[in-house]
Amino acid sequence: MTLKSITFAAIAAFGMTSAYAIPAGTWSVAAGAHMVDPKSDNGKLVNDALSVDVDDDIRPTISGEYFVADNVGIELLAALPFHHDFELKNAEGVVLTGKTQHLPPTLSVQYHFDNDMMPMNVKPFVGVGVNYTTFFKERISNGADLEFDDSVGVAGHVGIDIPYAPTESFRIDARYMDIKTDASLDGNDIGEVDISPWAYGVAFVKQF
Repeated sequence: MTLKSITFAAIAAFGMTSAYAIPAGTWSVAAGAHMVDPKSDNGKLVNDALSVDVDDDIRPTISGEYFVADNVGIELLAALPFHHDFELKNAEGVVLTGKTQHLPPTLSVQYHFDNDMMPMNVKPFVGVGVNYTTFFKERISNGADLEFDDSVGVAGHVGIDIPYAPTESFRIDARYMDIKTDASLDGNDIGEVDISPWAYGVAFVKQF
């Protein structure tokens, strides 16, 4: 699945009607965890001399959503800092290792729709929005001063809510985040790291 397909799904969903709409004015809170899984081939640095490989990580997440219209919500995702190990490798296979942390708050517009033909009254949803990622505590094994710039990019969201009580459900979701950061070493620009992960999560959701 690509961000383009998520966007088309979101547009289509906004045109649908629902037999059991989530009413405007509803709040929901989702608490769970996500695994941030960076794309493969995270770019090349120092005039293509070093390839970059970024590992995944799992952290607790929380989101709040306010429904501005029936079935249409504005959601803000927050998390504890994600920790990523990475490797920089040259053509001879010599490796430098490093670490970084980041926070990726994401704001999305989402459409939730019900289908009385679906089992267990499962409620799918789709969303599109913007991600802001800030990096900190960058370290590299040779002791040089490494910095990653903050990133702003588009984000997509798909998932399903499985109700188990009138105002409570279990959520399974996936998010795409366009995260690209300019890297510098000892104050010199060395290129762009393209993380652009999928984030896979589960959560418990409560409506108010």
